[in-house]
Amino acid sequence: MQTLHRQNISTNAPWESSVGYSRAVRIGSNVYVSGTTATDESGRRIIGIGDPYAQTIQAIKNIENALEMTGATLKDIVRTRIYVTNIDHWRHIGKAHAEFFKEIRPATTMVEVSRLISDEILVEVEAEALITDSR
Repeated sequence: MQTLHRQNISTNAPWESSVGYSRAVRIGSNVYVSGTTATDESGRRIIGIGDPYAQTIQAIKNIENALEMTGATLKDIVRTRIYVTNIDHWRHIGKAHAEFFKEIRPATTMVEVSRLISDEILVEVEAEALITDSR
């Protein structure tokens, strides 16, 4: 049986070490991206406070950056899950999602949750990717 290499990706967000998780994990051709929010590069400042559209855009850009560290791209995503604090914002969040995934069309779920890790965070997105070429 072949042993697959595990690659853990960290973006040094403050919660990664204190909670004990990776931003993304690649095992073989599978990449799993943790729930990702609209933080800046340091992981400390929230982008788009009060704006679910802007937060979704930033969260997906953060996912894209994590994927690049594994050798994957947004085109490799097969599933997204979107957690929102107000489902009434679905059109704004969906519009942002479509700007990245209109042609890719991954399976997706959007659900309302009572809270996310900070009251300022309105959207959290996680993703799964499958790299189907020789990368």
